[in-house]
Amino acid sequence: MIDPDALGLTREVVATPLGPVVVRTGRRTGAVATVLLHGAAGSWTTWAPLLAADPTIPDVVAPDLPGWGESAAPARPADVEAVSSAVAGVARALGYERWTVLGHSLGGFVALDLAAREPGATVAVGLVSPTGAAVVDAIRRPLRGGLRLPWFAGMLLAMRALAALPRSGRGLLRLLARLGLLRPLAAPLFADVARVDEAVIAALADEIRPVPFLLATRAAAAYDLATWRRVRCPVRSVRGARDVFVGAGDGAALAALLPDGAELVLQGAGHFAAVERPDAVLRFLGPDRIVTERRE
Repeated sequence: MIDPDALGLTREVVATPLGPVVVRTGRRTGAVATVLLHGAAGSWTTWAPLLAADPTIPDVVAPDLPGWGESAAPARPADVEAVSSAVAGVARALGYERWTVLGHSLGGFVALDLAAREPGATVAVGLVSPTGAAVVDAIRRPLRGGLRLPWFAGMLLAMRALAALPRSGRGLLRLLARLGLLRPLAAPLFADVARVDEAVIAALADEIRPVPFLLATRAAAAYDLATWRRVRCPVRSVRGARDVFVGAGDGAALAALLPDGAELVLQGAGHFAAVERPDAVLRFLGPDRIVTERRE
């Protein structure tokens, strides 16, 4: 089990228009928050390996986004804009008016939308294995997009099947955990699943929530990627070389929308680059690194 106390984090609950959001916060050292946004099938624990690799990361604000982790689902489906607004509200409720934001997977959507809508408050954006145009295409056009990203198409079908089961398949997931099958089933998400800590696999299994996942994909499909043209801060992105959810043109498509973007393709990593290569991710995306580049 991942222990927030061991990482120096405190649990807080913040009211938002989407309902109460549970957030883990670090020791306050300055005026700029480091906001960490997980993706679908995730929670704040997605960032635990990164936080363990560098306990000095300043002013951590790591929410469980609505419908994930300990945060209840909103009363009605929320679009990307509503979630990013809730994140801004969480940061401000905690006393921050500026932030560097890191987003993993679909959390990258929220991070970039936050930067587009809050240009004065967003110092920089870091993306880890971000969801890109290929995934959006696979959601909007399942046949064509699914042929390009078969692993994502397979996950989408699996989530739909689980959502149709009683209690969204929680009983089946527990059975798979008892049989020791979750690690091999998670193998496509990692470059080398055998090296991934058991606590990460257990957390991933607990965070598989088919209904919120499907709602998140619908929100992504309805989102206008051109919104990211309004981002004015530096954006740095890390993708695993073995990320099965990345399309061949994703990097170029993202770069075309951003005035100040750079991407690193990281060997020895899959979709969870911050889990498999946290030190390398920190060297490229650490808050001080991005801000320094902006000043230069």
